[in-house]
Amino acid sequence: MVEPRKHEKYEALIYRCHALAPVRTAVAHPCDESSLCGAVEAAAAKIIKPVLVGPAARIRALAASLKLDLSELSLVDTPHSHASAEKAVEIVRAGEADALMKGSLHTDELMAEVVRKDTGIRTARRISHVFIMDVPTYPKPLFITDAAVNIFPTLEDKVDIVQNAIDLARALQIELPKVAILSAVETITSKIPSTIDAAALCKMAERGQITGALLDGPLALDNAISRDAAAIKHIRSAVAGDADILLVPDLEAGNMLAKELTFLANADAAGIVLGARVPIILTSRADSVRTRMASCAVAALYAHAKRIAAAEIGRLAE
Repeated sequence: MVEPRKHEKYEALIYRCHALAPVRTAVAHPCDESSLCGAVEAAAAKIIKPVLVGPAARIRALAASLKLDLSELSLVDTPHSHASAEKAVEIVRAGEADALMKGSLHTDELMAEVVRKDTGIRTARRISHVFIMDVPTYPKPLFITDAAVNIFPTLEDKVDIVQNAIDLARALQIELPKVAILSAVETITSKIPSTIDAAALCKMAERGQITGALLDGPLALDNAISRDAAAIKHIRSAVAGDADILLVPDLEAGNMLAKELTFLANADAAGIVLGARVPIILTSRADSVRTRMASCAVAALYAHAKRIAAAEIGRLAE
């Protein structure tokens, strides 16, 4: 048996960006080694074209200590992290950037500016997070949502959460993503509310309220990702055993699943927030260089797909 090659899914995503123009990206407060190196490395790989937003003197001093060359990058001076978040969102709102990237400020601080009613960049779609996991033992990228933003999503929230993930998967050239709606069991019971939500979401997909994917659920994790497990339980489904997207019941379940894959299965977890006007790259200080690059690549591919879709809509409207 040939051992699976780790990182090959991320390498494919990064490679696909080579044929595209770098995406203009506002980087909010890149004032530590991880966030500044991540932006500079993604720029060197021509995945993004960063606009560094933060205290200019502090960023330059950090770059000098790390021997990073910022001469080709734009730098917008702000006094502190709150101002950095506000200015980065303002740059996006003005149409001067097609992606937003978190630096060394707290996620809540950045997202507060994103969702601000008068000056933010939210849309009618609910904002949600997607992990794009590179799991060595799984044959393709595995999307997990939502494990970082929506704590206890309602059925209506899950409609937007799953549609965001479907749109991302399609932007990454997965023509008909397979969505497994997870629960503890694969049968519907009023004792486990997530099974009721799963059944409702599947019916909504049948009626066109969710589009662009195959949905099935409730499915337990084993029969969502293992054909053998699905066969043993006599589950006949195009999704079971071959899921692209795992829709989790709530943030706790999703966060634990993503971290279990990371620390027990040697997976990497690139992350992106969707539902705003532009994709938002959320990186962690614990992320590897490859994971940060993959997060940037996913955002870049999604931004390009959105631009093409918008141009097509404009063309049809003429």
